[in-house]
Amino acid sequence: MSLEHNFINWEMVRRYSEQYGHIVPNVRFGKDAVVPDRSQFVLGDINIQPKWDIPNKIMINTTICGGFFSKETNPNIPITTQEIYQAAREICLAGAPMLHVHVRDDEGYNTLDPDKFHEVLDPIRQEFPDVIIDGCLVANRAGYWEKMELLLKEHLFDITPINATANYAGDRLFTPYPHHIIEKAELVMKYNVKPHIAVFTDGDVDTAYRYLISTKLIEPPYDFGILPALPGCSSMNSPTRMLEGLMRMNGLIQEAAPGAHVIVCCSGRASSYLAAASMLLGLHVRVGMEDTPWVWPHKDDLITNNAKMFTMFKQMAQMLGREVYTPAEYREVMQIAKK
Repeated sequence: MSLEHNFINWEMVRRYSEQYGHIVPNVRFGKDAVVPDRSQFVLGDINIQPKWDIPNKIMINTTICGGFFSKETNPNIPITTQEIYQAAREICLAGAPMLHVHVRDDEGYNTLDPDKFHEVLDPIRQEFPDVIIDGCLVANRAGYWEKMELLLKEHLFDITPINATANYAGDRLFTPYPHHIIEKAELVMKYNVKPHIAVFTDGDVDTAYRYLISTKLIEPPYDFGILPALPGCSSMNSPTRMLEGLMRMNGLIQEAAPGAHVIVCCSGRASSYLAAASMLLGLHVRVGMEDTPWVWPHKDDLITNNAKMFTMFKQMAQMLGREVYTPAEYREVMQIAKK
């Protein structure tokens, strides 16, 4: 700033200053200085600042370990069944209404071993009978389709994802065949488990529409999950790209499946900012160690505890005037059968 070297037309400024003086125009029209939601020039009950169409309730689905990351990436991630059970119990004690559950084999890889699922979920079901169990079942090895059906028969899960995608998530090709997508949805509904349509990119929404929605194989209420921001998924490498991508994917979903409930995964480097943006848009969120190792997009701090992540986002939701669904409320809204 400089009072000696600037480009102000001071002659004009002084002329109008002399003509109009320094009293700021502030004329009241009517009895109120500011009327927040109406105009006194208008007759009738016309609200010029209506309430936003944001759901009062929010679902926070909390993950435990997933199948993406190892202790090499995040030393805090649960791997053994005992670690996964303890993490699940902590999340439930924190008041979480839904758990997203994977189990790992003895080498640390994702598995559909029924015994390991029972080791984790039987005591959880006994202590927390109302919690909604979202079990991730991917038949990516010989014999896993049969194990998946066995797990569904044993009523361990309330919800399971149908991955309508074809992507390179990191350096891994993940491409369920079209017949696999269709038959998995058929199998899941056969055992009265709610299908959760998982999409990773824009094109996945069209895939879900072609195979699951337009065919009327899956009917309302639709339950979608967006899993972007991982390498190979919908790119979100800056706040601007994150907001644009999130709004576009949600818009595509609402066109393909009007009224769909959308849960956005706190994934990749976008991490907690993606979840925060989703809350602002009235969407639901999935948080925890499965989808990202990082707490914040602009720092390298690692998630240390899944229950703390749930609590952090529950508090954020409350700050935005939204309350977390109880399991019973969400079951009723989404027509999820009680096991």
